[in-house]
Amino acid sequence: MTTSRKLAAELIGTTFLLCTVVGSGIMAERLATGNTAIALLGNTLPTGAILVVLIVLFGPVSGAHFNPAVTIAFLVRREIGFSLALAFIVFQIAGGLIGTWSAHLMFEENVLQVSAKLRTGPAQWLAEVIATFGLLMSILGALRWRPDFVPYSVGLYITAAYWFTASTSFANPAVTLARSFTDTFSGIMPQHMPAFILAQIAGALAAVVVFGWLFKNDGT
Repeated sequence: MTTSRKLAAELIGTTFLLCTVVGSGIMAERLATGNTAIALLGNTLPTGAILVVLIVLFGPVSGAHFNPAVTIAFLVRREIGFSLALAFIVFQIAGGLIGTWSAHLMFEENVLQVSAKLRTGPAQWLAEVIATFGLLMSILGALRWRPDFVPYSVGLYITAAYWFTASTSFANPAVTLARSFTDTFSGIMPQHMPAFILAQIAGALAAVVVFGWLFKNDGT
């Protein structure tokens, strides 16, 4: 697979991921008429569903990372080179921004926004460590035991993690950055973004260590 096709897959996939996260958040909040639980459910289900679709479609092309934390994890595992990993991250960030702005256009929101939504504190940071650790668990475990199940493992995990983490499981630096540019249901204040991203990377690196050991192919 050529590099250009891999980068296109990461760009398009991350675009549709953020279009879904932000767009479904806007739609859900409008239809929920103040019921936050219903709005969160309306945000959760489309996100889990689109992940299954995107990984099925783009997994054979680029590996369907759509997430700098995943790319960094595979870089540490020496399954992707540094230059390609860096390019993946650039295209993931670009796709995230394009997806966010596309959602704004579709719902007649101001295209350029900055979020004012508070998401900070030790509980939120711990939630992002756990959310990203679990995401890598769902990827590495499925790759080890059921490679054909990776799309469903990831989609179902994120659907669950929206609800069992205090942060609603961003678990993705590109998603976090893009969501700082939407002052809608799914947003996060830019000032709170760096701590989330650091927590996500920490969770991903911890997962590489733990599951690199636990899922090791030792011939047994």
